[in-house]
Amino acid sequence: MKMKSISKMIIFLGLLALSILMLMPFAWMISSSLKTHMEVFIFPVQWIPSTPQWQNYRNIFEIIPMATFFRNTTILTISITFLQVITSSFAAYGFSRLKWPGRDIIFLAYVGTIAVPWQSFMIPQFIMMRTFGLVDTLWALIVLQSFSAFGVFLMRQFFMSIPEELSEAARIDGLNEYGIYARIILPLTKPAVATLVILTSTFVWNDFMGPLIYLSTQRNMTVQIGLRMFVGLHDSLYAYIMAGSVLSVLPLALVFFAAQKYFVEGIAATGVKG
Repeated sequence: MKMKSISKMIIFLGLLALSILMLMPFAWMISSSLKTHMEVFIFPVQWIPSTPQWQNYRNIFEIIPMATFFRNTTILTISITFLQVITSSFAAYGFSRLKWPGRDIIFLAYVGTIAVPWQSFMIPQFIMMRTFGLVDTLWALIVLQSFSAFGVFLMRQFFMSIPEELSEAARIDGLNEYGIYARIILPLTKPAVATLVILTSTFVWNDFMGPLIYLSTQRNMTVQIGLRMFVGLHDSLYAYIMAGSVLSVLPLALVFFAAQKYFVEGIAATGVKG
C-alpha cells in the first residue's frame, strides 16, 4: 500500500513538472508582452516586469488593423464551427442510426479521405474557388471547411454508444427521423459536440495556410496572417509581437475552459463502439 502511494506521488510530481515545463513559454510570452522591446531578451529573465507596459496591447491595434483581423477570424471560426457541428452530426446520424445499402463502405471511403494530404488537392480547390469568384473572400474558406470527415467519424462513434432502444421508443411514439435526431440523439451528445467545437475552432482560429492562399487584401485578413504581416514590417518590436500573440491565444483559452468538462468525456466516448 505504501509503495502504491509513493508511485502515485512520483507520477503526480512528474506530471506537475511536465505541466510547468509546457506552461513556461506561455508565461514568458505574457511577461514579455508587458515589457519594453529592450527588456524582452534580458537575461536572467525577469518574469514580473517592474513597470508593466499595458499600452503595448493598445499600440498594436493602432499600428495594424487588429480589430479587423479579429472580426474576420471570429466570423470564420463561428461560421465554420457551427456548420461543421450541423453537417457532421447530421451525416453521423445517417451513418450510425439508419440502415441503407453500402452504408459502411461509403463511411470507410469518406473517413479514408482524412489520410489524403491536403497539398494533393490544394490547387484544384483553388481553381474551383476562383471559378466561382470566391477568391479573396471569407466565403472561400467557409465553403471549403464546412464539412469534416474527422467530425463525422467523431460524432458517429459517439452516436454508436447511444442505445438503439431510445430511437425505437421515439419511433413508436410517432417521431420521425429528423425529430429523433434533433430531440433525442443530439441533446445526448454534448460531450462530442463540445469536443468537435474545441477542435474545429482551434484549427480555424490558428489556420495560416488557408487564409494565406485565398485572402490577399488587408480587409479580409485573419489574425494569424495579420501577425505575420506585422512581424515582417516591424520585426524589432518584440513586445508588440508578444502582445499580439497573447491576444490571439486568449479566445481559444476561453473556449477551452468553457467546454473542458465535456472534452475528456467526448474524446473517451468516441472509442466505445466501432
